[in-house]
Amino acid sequence: MKTSQNTVLIIGGTAGIGLEIVKQLIALNNHVIVTGRNKERLQTALNGLQNVTPISFDVSKANEVDSLVERIGKNFPNLNMVINNAGRAIVYNLADENNDSFANAEDEMLTNYLSIVRLNQKLLPILKEQAEAAIVNVSSVVAFVPGITLPTYAASKAALHSYTTSLRLSLENTSVKVFELMPPLVDTEFSKEIGGHNGIKPLVVADEFIAALAKDEYEIRVGDTAKIYDLFRQSPIDALNIMNANRKAWLETSN
Repeated sequence: MKTSQNTVLIIGGTAGIGLEIVKQLIALNNHVIVTGRNKERLQTALNGLQNVTPISFDVSKANEVDSLVERIGKNFPNLNMVINNAGRAIVYNLADENNDSFANAEDEMLTNYLSIVRLNQKLLPILKEQAEAAIVNVSSVVAFVPGITLPTYAASKAALHSYTTSLRLSLENTSVKVFELMPPLVDTEFSKEIGGHNGIKPLVVADEFIAALAKDEYEIRVGDTAKIYDLFRQSPIDALNIMNANRKAWLETSN
């Protein structure tokens, strides 16, 4: 996939991995349409950046999706890349009866999975018209091996991984390539509650993403994700134990 002179839509590009990808794409001479739910945060994040179009947008709301798709078709008919980076993660204990597991799962599934399916479906007619196009779904290492602290977030990312694989196969006779970016723990505000300060920097994820995009590496396993994935293939139980090495201490504090 070419990495320059694209028209790119990135859902969730105001901080962390998303914002670093925005900056990299701008530097490579792409026009980037950036969405965020908070208008003020969006404007602040993109302040001083060139060749960007900010759009306040909530991917979980069907009416806003319809409005965005209509706007894209009218103002950006050359759109040829969509990066689905919006995410919702809730830290909780499934065994704690004070937590509403269903409500949490419903919230996370809507943002992390169902909303992506809906947006991709509505944008595919535009993408298929391009000579070369791409859909990039951002999942996680927990798509392969779940972590106890983010139980239904992990389930939503596992669903996204399965969907992404099926979408890639379904579109293999079209101009649309389907990528999956799978970061490990990353040092962002998003992951602060689960020890994000121990993770890699967002810039590392963005760098590896751009390099893999240029080489058509469709499953982009960044950093420790590649190690966990390899271990998972050899010994699923060992991978699960490593991902949940601190579970006893966490369970003692969360019950």
